Amino acid sequence: MAEAEEQETGSLEESTDESEEEESEEEPKLKYERLSNGVTEILQKDAASCMTVHDKFLALGTHYGKVYLLDVQGNITQKFDVSPVKINQISLDESGEHMGVCSEDGKVQVFGLYSGEEFHETFDCPIKIIAVHPHFVRSSCKQFVTGGKKLLLFERSWMNRWKSVALHEGEGNIRSVEWRGHLIAWANNMGVKIFDVISKQRITNVPRDDISLRPDMYPCSLCWKDNVTLIIGWGTSVKICSVKERHASEMRDLPSRYVEIVSQFETEFYISGLAPLCDQLVVLSYVKEISEKTEREYCARPRLDIIQPLSETCEEISSDALTVRGFQENECRDYHLEYSEGESLFYIVSPRDVVVAKERDQDDHIDWLLEKKKYEEALMAAEISQKNIKRHKILDIGLAYINHLVERGDYDIAARKCQKILGKNAALWEYEVYKFKEIGQLKAISPYLPRGDPVLKPLIYEMILHEFLESDDEGFATLIREWPGDLYNNSVIVQAVRDHLKKDSQNKTLLKTLAELYTYDKNYGNALEIYLTLRHKDVFQLIHKHNLFSSIKDKIVLLMDFDSEKAVDMLLDNEDKISIKKVVEELEDRPELQHVYLHKLFKRDHHKGQRYHEKQISLYAEYDRPNLLPFLRDSTHCPLEKALEICQQRNFVEETVYLLSRMGNSRSALKMIMEELHDVDKAIEFAKEQDDGELWEDLILYSIDKPPFITGLLNNIGTHVDPILLIHRIKEGMEIPNLRDSLVKILQDYNLQILLREGCKKILVADSLSLLKKMHRTQMKGVLVDEENICESCLSPILPSDAAKPFSVVVFHCRHMFHKECLPMPSMNSAAQFCNICSAKNRGPGSAILEMKK
Repeated sequence: MAEAEEQETGSLEESTDESEEEESEEEPKLKYERLSNGVTEILQKDAASCMTVHDKFLALGTHYGKVYLLDVQGNITQKFDVSPVKINQISLDESGEHMGVCSEDGKVQVFGLYSGEEFHETFDCPIKIIAVHPHFVRSSCKQFVTGGKKLLLFERSWMNRWKSVALHEGEGNIRSVEWRGHLIAWANNMGVKIFDVISKQRITNVPRDDISLRPDMYPCSLCWKDNVTLIIGWGTSVKICSVKERHASEMRDLPSRYVEIVSQFETEFYISGLAPLCDQLVVLSYVKEISEKTEREYCARPRLDIIQPLSETCEEISSDALTVRGFQENECRDYHLEYSEGESLFYIVSPRDVVVAKERDQDDHIDWLLEKKKYEEALMAAEISQKNIKRHKILDIGLAYINHLVERGDYDIAARKCQKILGKNAALWEYEVYKFKEIGQLKAISPYLPRGDPVLKPLIYEMILHEFLESDDEGFATLIREWPGDLYNNSVIVQAVRDHLKKDSQNKTLLKTLAELYTYDKNYGNALEIYLTLRHKDVFQLIHKHNLFSSIKDKIVLLMDFDSEKAVDMLLDNEDKISIKKVVEELEDRPELQHVYLHKLFKRDHHKGQRYHEKQISLYAEYDRPNLLPFLRDSTHCPLEKALEICQQRNFVEETVYLLSRMGNSRSALKMIMEELHDVDKAIEFAKEQDDGELWEDLILYSIDKPPFITGLLNNIGTHVDPILLIHRIKEGMEIPNLRDSLVKILQDYNLQILLREGCKKILVADSLSLLKKMHRTQMKGVLVDEENICESCLSPILPSDAAKPFSVVVFHCRHMFHKECLPMPSMNSAAQFCNICSAKNRGPGSAILEMKK
């Protein structure tokens, strides 16, 4: 058994309960490793009995009476032969310069590690504990306590002699002691006491709960969390005590301090050691279990738990079962828990083994995540703490994550993560692409390939394009549209597409993609031909973007067949590149398309296509009758005789009527309306437009024997022709529909005319009077004359520089000003004087001669 244990590795993680670790998904809070090097060598021949920890070194006592000073890696730095028997306790002051040692044979030594001062004493009974003052290095604090059957306080007097005083006795052996600041806590068979060194008073007694346990087999564990908080672990009970100051009014004969138990709870196992961890506790537990086979009790592996104390219970944060060497033979008293406050290091000491527990850092956290295959969380943790991690690299974690996703078959997620993980590392990108090629998943990584910074080798992009070309035409087309043309060798891809089209010449997707490739290659002629063959909407965009108008002069019919609206707009917008004459000639064999073009041209400008207006008459008559009449009305270049001939041949009455009226043959036009259309309203409307009395006469003559026509005339001519002319001609006895209503309407129209005339007359008179008053008010206003005004005749200032001299100024209502001497004298015929400027404006040619004659 011993040989097997000596061959165990230094890593405690390998000796933990693997089954429990596999089942638990919760991350451990601590990590473990064996203290090796010199410790291994010591424990092969001896057994550890106690240990104490300083920030700078460790002190290990053995069953053979040796004390070893070790560095934090376990290497031996010093060795002391103290006694031939077991070392019970080692104590160090805070400076680490003084050490106290006690042994089973009653020997007590306190000495300076770097000085000559030393204390030796041998008692007649075993000394179980020793504790030097935390500030022993100071001359005023040369104190230490020892515990056997009684607790003795040793203090160096002023003559360098040591004197002792018994602090407590009579309750069995003193087995545990902890000194913090001015307070000493110790445990005997009955309970825990606290002594104040300053006031020389014992503060309290905390009795132990389970008196059935042998105190020598299940000793009390004490530790100070701070200067006033003591943690007591005994059996399965934990108590957290707080030392408080007593109020002055309560003192009387009582100590100045008292102890309050702030938390008390039970644990599942026997406590072998305690240590604080922030606001939590680290508990080393001794475990006994019952074998299922033999039903006998046996020693199990000790446990190290982190618990959160509450007022009357606790919450378990983590729990680890440890396999220390020889755990099957150890008792509760064989285990000790020592800790280094500065670095949160916890030392589990047993006779055959020393294990160090550390708080896990960010690297350990990442290790655990990787072990659990939580790669995404590990990557996130590494990114957040990239300044603190030492053993891991973000890139390595990312690559492991990608490999994990690929192994799991999540190819798309793996490819997407490449963007973030690989970043701008072109070499890694190319490596990953080849990995995806090996597993046949180039399509998965294609959407995420870098296209700018960095740019990979053209072969990479060509390899992916060939993959799509073989199996996915649409995907290939999408990549060609999305990828810049300079990423790959365009001619290589063009040739590959042409080879595929030899097998499938009607593949529209590949044809369109080939046109795009030709465009990238500036081979616009071939691209345009494919677009026209496919009747693709991008053809017009291609022509505009690359100015391909010279290439489409012989393809106008194809463009018009594809989309006549867009084609015509494009042709008209670029007349300077493709002339109207050229377009009309190209469309000569397709008159319906020719009409569309010329019609749009006419809509834009009535004069540009005037040479084709005669041709357009036939085109409108053939293909667009509704727009023929608007064309005839708007065109000033249309030959009316030719238009009349075509309209008469096709019996287009409305168009013929318009042409006859435009050519001055209104009577024929009116006759056609009456005889062909039989539309009295249209005839009346026509007569109104022409405003010709003879037309009204013809209309009345034609309608006189047609009662419906007479009704229509009576309802409409009241405001154009005197209705009496029509009424006198109506034959007596003729029955006219709605005659009464028509006559009433005539009278209403007449009355309305009278009212309108009277209203207009009133408005005219009112406006004239208002304007007259306004003119009068205006003429009554004064006119400002100052230094800036000039004479309109001599152009000198109107006011003289010397205002004392008499002067005369003439100011007209038109605001023109003259010196009186600058105006001509009024004639004898007319004494009135007028403004020369305004009179000249109103004077017409020859007016001067007329004035001379006067």
